[in-house]
Amino acid sequence: MISCDHFPPAGQRETDRYRSQARTHGKEHGRQVTRSLEASTRIVPFLPRWPGLEQVIRLERITKHQGKSTTEVQYAITSLSRRQANAAKLLKLWRNHWGIENRLHWVRDTLWQEDRCRIKNPTGGHNMAAFRNAAINLLRLAKVPNLTAAVRENAYRVERLLARLGIMKL
Repeated sequence: MISCDHFPPAGQRETDRYRSQARTHGKEHGRQVTRSLEASTRIVPFLPRWPGLEQVIRLERITKHQGKSTTEVQYAITSLSRRQANAAKLLKLWRNHWGIENRLHWVRDTLWQEDRCRIKNPTGGHNMAAFRNAAINLLRLAKVPNLTAAVRENAYRVERLLARLGIMKL
């Protein structure tokens, strides 16, 4: 027996019931970029091994630069329901994710050259990453305009850094 809830409401295509779409277009770094995100709930009932799964996402990015066009496709899953995040909101969240990459990971990679770190013990590596994150966050809380200059300045004046953090007095 087929349940009526599998049929779309009158005037609505069946695919529209399960799918939402959003598209953005703009110029970034001298390139024309078009992003098309499609979110679907259609296969969620068939994936019971992923509790909390609400939507499956496909993002297509077309980049045009100097007459050359490149297309990239990425897939993702989310626990956000369609009510919590339609395709437009998911596209915005996807783009904002890169803010974390640019504000933290890129700084760690360039400022401390974290990718070249030779610490072999995983615990030591995790501890160093925690110290680096704490340092970045403390410097940002102090509204330091140039992280690189601040790190260099404090690396040679550790007692000044500890005084600035309120750990010891000068």
